[in-house]
Amino acid sequence: MIKRVPDWHLFEALLAVAREGSLSGAARKLGTTQPTMGRQVAALEAALGVTLFTRSIEGLAPTEAGLRLIPSAEAMAAAAEVAVRLASGDADEECGTVRVTASEVIGGEVLPSILTDFHALYPRTLIELALSNRNEDLLRGDADIAVRMVRPTQSGLIAKRIGRIDCGFYAHHRYLQGRALPHSLQDLGQHALIGYDRDPACEQMIKAMGMPLTRDSFAFRSDSDLAQLSALRAGFGIGVSQLGIAKKDTNLVPLLHAEFAFSMDAWVAMHRDLRSNHRIRRVFEYLSQQLARYAKTSSNVR
Repeated sequence: MIKRVPDWHLFEALLAVAREGSLSGAARKLGTTQPTMGRQVAALEAALGVTLFTRSIEGLAPTEAGLRLIPSAEAMAAAAEVAVRLASGDADEECGTVRVTASEVIGGEVLPSILTDFHALYPRTLIELALSNRNEDLLRGDADIAVRMVRPTQSGLIAKRIGRIDCGFYAHHRYLQGRALPHSLQDLGQHALIGYDRDPACEQMIKAMGMPLTRDSFAFRSDSDLAQLSALRAGFGIGVSQLGIAKKDTNLVPLLHAEFAFSMDAWVAMHRDLRSNHRIRRVFEYLSQQLARYAKTSSNVR
């Protein structure tokens, strides 16, 4: 029976070793020494009465007991990060840090200019921007604010719909030089296409749309939306872009929008408990307002 909960830094060591795969890598990550990491892992094992890691050819691998603890350790780490962000400045003041998470495309293409304008207005508010197509858990504290392409379902969140973002096929004019324009979806088979690599969600979405495409249809494959967009801009072939992004590049030519386009609802969400934090609320309202303007430029493909 465990008499007292082990100190947080022992769980931090567990998480670092699990992520890095070795004591030395974890030590570098946390700015300490390998012997210290070894002692901390051993102390946690002794306190819990379980073995957390086994040695393998690749390094240290978590045991079943270790794997069961990792989600809780990640939640503790996220909570600690939230505490640091909230303590970074008075909740009623401008000074402090706000962590925002968004999809690769929105975070990489849309938010930088919006956040630049925000920083000019509120230079003492520091912004952390995490790009991920995975929906981060705001209730767990992975971020303060999330921009999502699906409606948040967790009851503890404040969510604001900012509009509809449409996507369609485009190609760089350089790629189209000397090539016949596609006049139907079947004509796409005569072109170099840009698409997903191994992401099953993309495959399922294409099937749901009834598109005559599979992974083998793509000449350029990547599960990174930013890589696909870069290939499109480089003139590799035909790919998908958000309308609002493509409108800013006169070199991108819209294709088959009458036959194919799909829409995503965009939302901005935050934890309900953070609504009294003026700094976070200010970022939330600013992002909602500016992203709504962006959505208006991205919602008339048809």
